[in-house]
Amino acid sequence: MSERQREIARAALELLEDRGAEAVSLRAVADRLGVRLNTVSWHVGSKAGLQDLMADEIVGEVSLKRLPKEWEPRVRELVRRYRAALLRHRDGAAVVAGTFVAKQNTLGLSDALVAALLDSGCGDADAAWTAWTLVYFTLGLVAEEQSAPDSDGGLAAAVTAGAFPALARTVAHIGGANFVERHHFGLDLILAGLRARIR
Repeated sequence: MSERQREIARAALELLEDRGAEAVSLRAVADRLGVRLNTVSWHVGSKAGLQDLMADEIVGEVSLKRLPKEWEPRVRELVRRYRAALLRHRDGAAVVAGTFVAKQNTLGLSDALVAALLDSGCGDADAAWTAWTLVYFTLGLVAEEQSAPDSDGGLAAAVTAGAFPALARTVAHIGGANFVERHHFGLDLILAGLRARIR
């Protein structure tokens, strides 16, 4: 990423914090920087290109330093840092989820995560697919957390024991606000599945 692209990405992230993902456009970024629209377009190409730069800047906040040596604590710490980076930005998960970025920061995190999984002794495909599962599970849960309404949206009232008995039994645990605990649970489940495949 060039210095000019980094400047554009940071201006776009400032807009994201101020007004949300829907307000971010090439024109809005140009206005914020006090430059012409074609100047921004020259460096990012399109709205998708701008979103790619924003996503890579967000992922770049994930430090790859001072990680645990053992594979599983390293995976957990990388995923924890990734989640924290997404949460640091308004609509962070929505921005990153809409991209397929082959840029330095995103590739660096992906490589570190896959390397940690390979150190478990699993096969190449299992490492790649487990990394994919961890990333998209985290993106999905953070997206829910960042857009969750204050109430359950009427779910509890809509679920009755007669019509939806399984949901009625578990509704207190569906869409609950304890996102940290839910993330830990999902991470445990994914890594337990990987360990079972290695044996």
